[in-house]
Amino acid sequence: MSAWLRQHRYALGITLRRMLAQPFSSAANLLVMALALALPILGGAILVSVQPVARQVSVAPELTVFVKLNAPAGTADAIASRIRKDFDPQVRNVRVIGRDSALAELRRNPAWSDALAVLPSNPLPDAVVATLRDGDGLAGIANDLAATWRTWDQVEQVQLDSQWVQRLEALLRFGRIGLVFLAACVAMVVLATVFNTVRMQALSQREEIAVARLVGATESFVRRPFLYLGALSGAVAALLAIGVAALALTPLNDAMLSLARSYGADFAIRLPDLPWLAAAVVGAGVLAALSARWSVKRSTRF
Repeated sequence: MSAWLRQHRYALGITLRRMLAQPFSSAANLLVMALALALPILGGAILVSVQPVARQVSVAPELTVFVKLNAPAGTADAIASRIRKDFDPQVRNVRVIGRDSALAELRRNPAWSDALAVLPSNPLPDAVVATLRDGDGLAGIANDLAATWRTWDQVEQVQLDSQWVQRLEALLRFGRIGLVFLAACVAMVVLATVFNTVRMQALSQREEIAVARLVGATESFVRRPFLYLGALSGAVAALLAIGVAALALTPLNDAMLSLARSYGADFAIRLPDLPWLAAAVVGAGVLAALSARWSVKRSTRF
């Protein structure tokens, strides 16, 4: 066990000395990978921060059930009770708006008061407003509920405005797909950068590797420093990317704050939670180590 630890400590020390021996080249590679990794981190931060804000900006998804004008008294209350009982998993809140209260509300609006004054009777029906619960697929759920409720007795019409729900879901879905595509492109950049860095290191140390083999060094001993080089490059670049993303959030938040306030919301874009950032650092290190392993196997066959 102690010999295994000594070998890894030696490989790590060799890796650090090689990186410090070429500070400009090492810094340039780390900067390229950090800037590339900062893009999906910023994209994830924006996507995660916008989702709850979108729910605040948009009104809650509602369906309005209009009762027939000649329906018996209490029909609206019976419909509301049926919705509460049979559709509780989909519906968060149900309220009844009587025709008299709806007319009184319209009369308080100066734009409608004169027109309603000449009407001989109340033309408004009783209405039941159902607010849906938050979740995925709201547009489809709203359409299915509206189609079901239209078939009920004494229901004249079911009104819903699901366009904003469809647009919101489409926008968030587009953001998720775009973020996955961006992450895949960044992964290719990291793979290519580490592959080329390790290849150049191996080619520049051909004589050293040949001498090590002559004195009995195993392939794992020869290749281990290059694996550490890849893993360290990926992990350090991910840490730098988190720092770059944190710095970039300041101007982004300043720009987004005025836009959010115009919609009556107040929010700030924040980085993903610490477990996600830690997973990003580990993932970048593992990905870079795999790229280094592939490169060193191809570049040390001499």
